[in-house]
Amino acid sequence: MALSKILSEAIELVVCDMAGTTVRDAGQVPKAFTSALAAHGIAVTPQAINSLRGASKRQAILNLIPEGGDRAAKSEQVYATFVQHLAQVFKGTVEAVPGAREMIDTLRSRGVRIALNTGFDRDTTKLLLDALHWREGVVDAVVCGDEVPQGRPAPYMIFRCMEATGVVDVRRVANAGDTVLDLQAGYNAGVALNIGVLSGAHGRDQMQPLPHTHLLSSVADLPELLGAR
Repeated sequence: MALSKILSEAIELVVCDMAGTTVRDAGQVPKAFTSALAAHGIAVTPQAINSLRGASKRQAILNLIPEGGDRAAKSEQVYATFVQHLAQVFKGTVEAVPGAREMIDTLRSRGVRIALNTGFDRDTTKLLLDALHWREGVVDAVVCGDEVPQGRPAPYMIFRCMEATGVVDVRRVANAGDTVLDLQAGYNAGVALNIGVLSGAHGRDQMQPLPHTHLLSSVADLPELLGAR
């Protein structure tokens, strides 16, 4: 039996990141990070922000706050500003990665469940989904960074996606994302397919050294990878 057919029959759930993976990355998130931190007198390099792509946004901001003072309170203030700035830069700019919606519909038509996970909180995620017109029922589950004890590289968002979709065997799960933290989370979860996509934050040179099964140009290539029915 062809490998592609084996993969197609074995995978019950595909877990996809959002920004940079299923949602086109036009630099809105780094821009919002930079402007929010600057509004509170904190300067960071693009490299520092890029290294945190894929992480829980609250945790990412906390990591960028200098030591000293009431760091946690300062982090929450910056986070609130970040959410405001993100809503502004997302306005009228949110688009799906080409082929992402078709990928979702194709795989679901084959009986594969699709879950989205993201480092955004629920309110920001709703903003994204509304802008895409991906209303309830487009995917089988959406899990946000503020709904688990720890974000990527911890595997908890993937496990929560499994719980939400009724999938109990991690060997029947594929994980896809555009950052090294996505690949680390997939590895820590023990998924069958740990797929890096080159449509977002991190390129081949950054993702190649990380544990993975495939590197694809886009999530649009997932139906072909999993094989035609």
